[in-house]
Amino acid sequence: MKLAMIGFGQAGGKIVDKFLEYDKRTGSEIVRAATAVNTAKADLMGLEHIPEDQRVLIGQSRVKGHGVGADNELGAEIAEEDIDEVQGAIDSIPVHEVDAFLVVAGLGGGTGSGGAPVLAKHLKRIYTEPVYGLGVLPGSDEGGIYTLNAARSFQTFVGEVDNLMVFDNDAWRKTGESVQGGYEEINEEIVRRFGILFGAGEVSEGQEVAESVVDSSEIINTLSGGGVSTVGYAEEEVEEQSSSGLLSRLRGDEGEDELDTAHTTNRITSLVRKAALGRLTLPCEIEGAERALLVLSGPPQYLNRKGIERGRKWLEEQTGSMEVRGGDYPYKGSGFVASVILLAGVTNVPRIKELQQVAIEAQDNLDEIREESEDNLDELVNDDEDELESLF
Repeated sequence: MKLAMIGFGQAGGKIVDKFLEYDKRTGSEIVRAATAVNTAKADLMGLEHIPEDQRVLIGQSRVKGHGVGADNELGAEIAEEDIDEVQGAIDSIPVHEVDAFLVVAGLGGGTGSGGAPVLAKHLKRIYTEPVYGLGVLPGSDEGGIYTLNAARSFQTFVGEVDNLMVFDNDAWRKTGESVQGGYEEINEEIVRRFGILFGAGEVSEGQEVAESVVDSSEIINTLSGGGVSTVGYAEEEVEEQSSSGLLSRLRGDEGEDELDTAHTTNRITSLVRKAALGRLTLPCEIEGAERALLVLSGPPQYLNRKGIERGRKWLEEQTGSMEVRGGDYPYKGSGFVASVILLAGVTNVPRIKELQQVAIEAQDNLDEIREESEDNLDELVNDDEDELESLF
């Protein structure tokens, strides 16, 4: 799947930068074009792989390149005012070669949280290609203002994109981990999962062709209908075999070795269960997911149709959905077999309900604090019975 990726804000820019690095490392070529948009000049300068002419600094007249200070209302205003500058960078994207747009942002800050929904709305108005969002939720320990930002941004963003894929930092941060190290590891997790998902179906010269191809239309159909999506992932290290005899046996040709085929099938079905029931990018109950897509990736001799069909059938039973697609993505030299599951249209998500509740409480507290602060200042300045006259 060929994507035009736009990273909005600090987190969004870093994730898109990481996608480009992943592309170069694996040769997957899923990022057809990449752009970073920010109100903070320093964040844009810290990127390594996004071309400099595709880094757009907005809001210079208002914040002078210093960011919006976690004010996502200001972030949204600046994005609307400077949308033509962003469009200028998008104009250089060969849209006819792109299957979809992906707008990536952290939802807890100011620039990405406020600006990403504005950009998504703009892109949907102009282009016929699907516009997806990848939103990163802040950890619950990051403070009330970030939770409030995330709840408001999530509510707005999900209404402006064709589908919002969500990654919850809360489910991934390790205790005692440094902030910098934690985010780098989280970004690696994001890119690995979505990289295999979007890379499925892309075949370069000399590469194995999948038995059951998952192409961009399968992904688009799974994401159609809007709503929220989450991605599961599980992998197991394997030793690659070069023998074509082993390859033909494991792939189910005549004279197949029943034991080897059974082992391969069992590994696949086990990985499917681990991916669906383990750590999802957004933890949720998988029952009730409207649509699902299963991708098995790894050396060709460790993939077989029977395992994928069993995994797909198990997913149908667990989700209750009749729209479960599946296929393989042969990847020579990977050293592991990986199962990636996209669950679209999920609704039973405790984290989102909790986020919204905490945000409502935070908003009420902020309003109370502002009122109290105004009263206290009034008492401080006008405490004297004989009120002084102001200069003007």
